[in-house]
Amino acid sequence: MEKQLQQFEFLVYNDITGLDERDAWLLKEARAVTRHAYAPYSHFQVGAMIRLANGEIVAGTNQENASFPAGLCAERVALSAASSAYPDVPIDTIAVSFNNLRGDSDHPISPCGVCRQTLAEYELRQESPIRLVLGGLSGKIYVISKATDLLPLGFSASDMSDK
Repeated sequence: MEKQLQQFEFLVYNDITGLDERDAWLLKEARAVTRHAYAPYSHFQVGAMIRLANGEIVAGTNQENASFPAGLCAERVALSAASSAYPDVPIDTIAVSFNNLRGDSDHPISPCGVCRQTLAEYELRQESPIRLVLGGLSGKIYVISKATDLLPLGFSASDMSDK
């Protein structure tokens, strides 16, 4: 038997003032776009803003549906929009924020499992890291250097290869 440990490091900022100008701007935009979320059931509005390697910016918001689980998370909406509009342009950074209409929005949230898997696949496909900037409408902010850190022992296309 062998015991292994897998862990990762990430940066924690007390608030948005500690971020560099580009990340602060992206997070502010993610905070603002939450108002466009369609979240009549959960009342949990999520906004995601993607900065591509060419400098283009793409937004996404969560889109709920009465026929659960037909809704989409903000991260996957933004990833799909970026991939559709700019199919060959790598994703540099994604900022995610939220507005909990029934509670506090003063801390970072992390992408759900499906979004983690999707982010990891995009990162592997483009062969470069996707940074994440995670924060609520106020409070602490997490900066994670690569999406695959959020999915240890993740499943990928290489697991299905014929090799």
